[in-house]
Amino acid sequence: MVVVPGFCGWLEQSPIGAAVRQSLWLFPAIETVHLLGMTVLVGTVAAFDLRLLGWALQRTRVSDVARRLLPWTWMGFGLQVMTGALLFSSEGVKMYVNPAFRLKMLLICLAGVQALIFRLVAGRNLAAWDERAAVPVAARIGGLISILLWIGVVAAGRWIGFI
Repeated sequence: MVVVPGFCGWLEQSPIGAAVRQSLWLFPAIETVHLLGMTVLVGTVAAFDLRLLGWALQRTRVSDVARRLLPWTWMGFGLQVMTGALLFSSEGVKMYVNPAFRLKMLLICLAGVQALIFRLVAGRNLAAWDERAAVPVAARIGGLISILLWIGVVAAGRWIGFI
């Protein structure tokens, strides 16, 4: 595993990493966009999950909620990846050993796996749920797991600066 810390060190010393770290305004500007991306990503995921749980948007068809929110979810995710990579480049060595950062990355991976499983298993039948009184139990459980994972991602991200 010597390769990863070496890569992190190289990344920090790269022109991009150095620019982000040394600029008075660049890191806070990127972090602001990162927070906006998080708001879009987690907000749209939470809205869909709350619909699955039957706690919000109950009069809106599940397939309509998915169709309307998914493009925004992907936009938020793209912003997160781009700005997260820039922020990481400025202090990769420090982040690599930070337990909160590692937890955040683990939770993001788990949320991705959960979303993929949901899409492949339950998500194939979204339109069929539109006519049902309640979303299937498995989908509700998937929504609960998803929202809990994303709450964990946000919390771990917030803890990064304090550990």
